Amino acid sequence: MPFSLWLSLAAVCAMGAMSPGPSLAMVLRHTLGGGRMPGVSAALAHALGVGLYALLTVWGLGAVIVRLPALFQVITWAGAAYLAWLGIKALMAGRAGALNATGSATSRRQAAREGMLVALANPKLILFFVALLSQFVTPEMSLAAKALVVGTAMVIDAGWYVLVAVGLSHSRVLPWLQARAHWLNRLTGLLLLALAARVVAGPLG
Repeated sequence: MPFSLWLSLAAVCAMGAMSPGPSLAMVLRHTLGGGRMPGVSAALAHALGVGLYALLTVWGLGAVIVRLPALFQVITWAGAAYLAWLGIKALMAGRAGALNATGSATSRRQAAREGMLVALANPKLILFFVALLSQFVTPEMSLAAKALVVGTAMVIDAGWYVLVAVGLSHSRVLPWLQARAHWLNRLTGLLLLALAARVVAGPLG
């Protein structure tokens, strides 16, 4: 995979990880309730679940591209529609959302278990990854390239939520984010809508 194409992959994976939702709320809750280490445990376990969905998506997309190209196109458009819906939701969210999560007493084991469950119990991740990874998966893609795609998704997801857990363990960070939540939601919404349009336009070169 050319480095420029990998940078595009990393950018869209980062956009997916950073979008507000149940995953962010879960990491916030465990960080605020148990401190840095439960938050980090939740982040790493969530990344494992994301990696599993990314692996299933890469394998599935490869097969669909070869055998049912028309179905692949329909799935891709469905993924783009889902990204657009997420973008509209983010634009309409205002100050509400995941950044208003409150903490509750927790442990590393509880945090890790919930981090994995939040990822695996969210089948919409498959649709999300279809929209993202359809830009990068090709019929002739090697096993090493597929592993790079999955590894990139996992590492970026883990890195973002670990950064969230570490940052929020400092008491001044969350109030700063909460005060700017409406701007974060608007930015995320615009980026998701732009990504949806890019998916409809076709694969990256």
